[in-house]
Amino acid sequence: MEKAIQVKGLQKSYKKLHVLKGVDFEVEKGSIFALLGSNGTGKTTIVKILTTLLKQDGGTAAVNGFDVAAKPGNVRQSISLTGQFAAVDEILTGRENIIMIARLRHLANPHQAADDLLKRFSLTEAADRRVSTYSGGMRRRLDIAMSLVGKPQLIFLDEPTTGLDPEGRIEVWKVVKELAGGGTTIFLTTQYLEEAEQLANQIAILHEGKIITNGTLDELKKLFPPVKAEYVEKQPTLEEIFLTIIGKKEEK
Repeated sequence: MEKAIQVKGLQKSYKKLHVLKGVDFEVEKGSIFALLGSNGTGKTTIVKILTTLLKQDGGTAAVNGFDVAAKPGNVRQSISLTGQFAAVDEILTGRENIIMIARLRHLANPHQAADDLLKRFSLTEAADRRVSTYSGGMRRRLDIAMSLVGKPQLIFLDEPTTGLDPEGRIEVWKVVKELAGGGTTIFLTTQYLEEAEQLANQIAILHEGKIITNGTLDELKKLFPPVKAEYVEKQPTLEEIFLTIIGKKEEK
């Protein structure tokens, strides 16, 4: 399959702190790729490099066929980034937020784009209310809707459900699944292992500056010790797999 992202030997340091030590991975077009790792492992650094907000010290990275260092403008035109906190203007209405982004992207009909996205994300009834009155889940849906203005080929979601209650998190999961079903590539970082378990086609674990494991959930389950037969066979959760892999690596 075609690759949406290709990363080889990626390196990045902050003064004496060597954060990325030769990161390698690929992401297939139309898939949901989840990058897992503890706080401070470099997940957001990778996102910043891939979205041209930060330059790597070594290695190569290509997004949608464009080298992030050589052709950052082409990369930016084909992607969208949703950070850990909803980047919405609370004074404006939901409709006005989308129209603003549509105008910045020079769309021919910003109002039509707003109507379409508000309907798609079930925000039509709240469209003309100030965003300050929205729930956390509604703000995040609006934030993702704004990310879709101009129909980017690839969306980066950096911990998109941080701070949301379970209902809001499920709302976002539904949106992500629908986007991937429509052919959009999703690059997801998350602290919630259940989130990756529910959404991702492919999961990579970043630890001590490198990708130490990369594969489907079924492939990662094979790395876990044989299940214990009690009354029923217990399948390992992604959280158990993650902690086991990290523990093994640290013991070495």
